[in-house]
Amino acid sequence: MAGNNAPGLIIAAPASHSGKTTLTLSLLAALRRRGRIVQPYKCGPDYIDPAFHTLAAGRASFNLDSWAQGRDRFEALLDAGYDADICIAEGVMGLFDGVATPGAWGNGSTADIAAATGWPVVLVLDVSGQAQSAAAVALGFARYREDVAIAGVILNKVASARHAALVRDGFSRSGVAVFGAIGRDDGLTLPERHLGLVQAQEDSSLAGKLTALADLVERDLDLAALEAAARPTRRQPRTATPRLLPPGQRVALARDAAFSFIYPHLVAGWRAAGAEIVPFSPLADEPPDPSCDVAWLPGGYPELHAGRLAAASRFADGIRAFAQNHPVHGECGGYMTLGAGLIDAGGTRHAMLGLLGLETDFAQRRLHLGYRTATLLAAIPGHAPGSVLRGHEFHYARVVAQPDQPLAEICDATGAGTAETGGRRGRVTGSFFHMVDAAEARS
Repeated sequence: MAGNNAPGLIIAAPASHSGKTTLTLSLLAALRRRGRIVQPYKCGPDYIDPAFHTLAAGRASFNLDSWAQGRDRFEALLDAGYDADICIAEGVMGLFDGVATPGAWGNGSTADIAAATGWPVVLVLDVSGQAQSAAAVALGFARYREDVAIAGVILNKVASARHAALVRDGFSRSGVAVFGAIGRDDGLTLPERHLGLVQAQEDSSLAGKLTALADLVERDLDLAALEAAARPTRRQPRTATPRLLPPGQRVALARDAAFSFIYPHLVAGWRAAGAEIVPFSPLADEPPDPSCDVAWLPGGYPELHAGRLAAASRFADGIRAFAQNHPVHGECGGYMTLGAGLIDAGGTRHAMLGLLGLETDFAQRRLHLGYRTATLLAAIPGHAPGSVLRGHEFHYARVVAQPDQPLAEICDATGAGTAETGGRRGRVTGSFFHMVDAAEARS
């Protein structure tokens, strides 16, 4: 595959909840409608936003991460845009926000991705409650880091034409380009739940919203100026070709509304290594194909479907039989489903598979969030004991009991150990850790 030097832009903001996702989807849909081949990306660890990108752009969106991904992995993922007219990457949190301790080659900020790729930043400014002061915010961001270029701004949540004029007045003396102004429209707001947006596959109105969002930016933004602001992708030679050892030759992968959190680059890497992915739906009471060599249950929302999962006897009987002779691994939601029981938000306990002893509780939930490094104490499919993996943890489950042997030593971004160790029993393994990339192996 040829390398990607396609021009790109990064859609970022001073803070979360400024409108990055909505504006990114709007641009993807509008540019696609104009006949552009658009390669979407998401900065940082996130499963939900890239699924929306994929529907809007018509091609898979990949995560770019300076903390969890090795530089060779990062460069390989940039190749996904080899045939694109333009790359559009959505930022994470505020533009310069990251962890205090660097990881693979950066601190996980959107700014790291902008500096590495050379893609200019389009800053989405929530100007509600602000006028000329918005220009001062943009100037501060433009001058904060010399290796990050600000192409201009999109004014979001503008209250009226008069308000937009006052905000633009400040920018008239700043030298920072304004690509347009977007008013507040609650009808185009994407619904949310505790881990972020309601999943793209669950929003039946999404196609209509994407059309409306494309109409909005066609009307209110200077799309020609935005496209002209994009710059070619800066590339760095790879020291090696990154490979992902698949968990098996034939991988039974749980895929439905309860199990959808797996990074596209992992599945693509497994396929590139020759693995066959055989999906099955626990919510549809489907067992893993017994001809597969491994079953993998990714994260998702088992807490929202606990009753259906508990009643899925064909799925339960099939995976229990499968686990007698084949490895089974669960990440986060998959780990909870492999456990003994799950207490939902209403306080009702649902019996899970019982392949591990884990008991989790959402009635008294607690946020667990952040980058993690996992050093395996035992093998998981595709990775030997001693392997060091980089990833993250993001869930609200409270652990009531975890009686199994620990699976890994897990540390946060500072290197401090966490209480989460995962669990293992026989051929079954699981943890709350979401893998992004393999770091190294310890002897």
